[in-house]
Amino acid sequence: MGTGGIGGYFGAKLCRAGEAVTFVARGAHLEAIRKNGLRIKSAADGEFVVTCPATDDPGSAGIADLVLFCVKSYDTEAAARAIRPAVGPDTAVLCLQNGVDNEEKIEGIVGPSHVLGGAAYVLATIESPGVIAHAFAGKIAFGELDGAETPRAQGILEVLQRAGIPAEQSPRIRQILWEKYLFIAAQAGMTAVTRCPIGVIRAVPETRRMYRLILEELAAVAKAEGVELPAQTVDGIMAAADNLGATFTSSLHYDLTHGRRLELEALQGYAVRLGEKHGVPTPTLFSVYAALRPYRDGAPA
Repeated sequence: MGTGGIGGYFGAKLCRAGEAVTFVARGAHLEAIRKNGLRIKSAADGEFVVTCPATDDPGSAGIADLVLFCVKSYDTEAAARAIRPAVGPDTAVLCLQNGVDNEEKIEGIVGPSHVLGGAAYVLATIESPGVIAHAFAGKIAFGELDGAETPRAQGILEVLQRAGIPAEQSPRIRQILWEKYLFIAAQAGMTAVTRCPIGVIRAVPETRRMYRLILEELAAVAKAEGVELPAQTVDGIMAAADNLGATFTSSLHYDLTHGRRLELEALQGYAVRLGEKHGVPTPTLFSVYAALRPYRDGAPA
């Protein structure tokens, strides 16, 4: 559900491995997939094309065993309503979105027994209609939201691994989602606000400090929300940022510089609102949120 960078890349690998995959897309991207297949240009896997059914109507494919839920966070509710005809009693919905509140929204529409949490570690974008450019990584960590190890989670793990997707089933998926949330909120916020890649941000003392302040504020929000993160989480993310390629940016930076809608509310906005709820100060996060707010719905008129 959502054949953008994440859904297109992972869906294509599943299709190439022989799974029965249906791509849900729209507009020129959908038409190009129907006409020419979905082309993947990957830094890791090379270039290949897969041909699978593609539609803008999720219900037309029948009941799904597994839905990879990969839409932008601002489309979560609409996409969850759209997949309802494809969700049967045993359908699993694996959320692979940015943010930490999407699973609750999906559960409210399709039912809590269906949803698993997931974190996709990948940089991939739609290069042109029908073409996905994959630049970096490609791992999925996922699990049942209550931490249980279930046969369906094991089955999903086996399917992903057969497709050559590095995958991890974890009993601590909520903590993993928050760890990724810290990284994404800092990386996306800083690259978008400065319009600079990570190499520049970490080389300038002020922007490097601002990056860390975002992480520290988010860690405090997580603690107030009852999420126990390892004590070394902030230091670990800073070390990971130091090891990123100097030109690495973020999907938020890409959307901003291309005049597209931003996942601002699911990233910095949600953290600011949680901080207000718990009385946790988030001045750096608010500065990023306020600076990007005029661009939330695309380039301002």
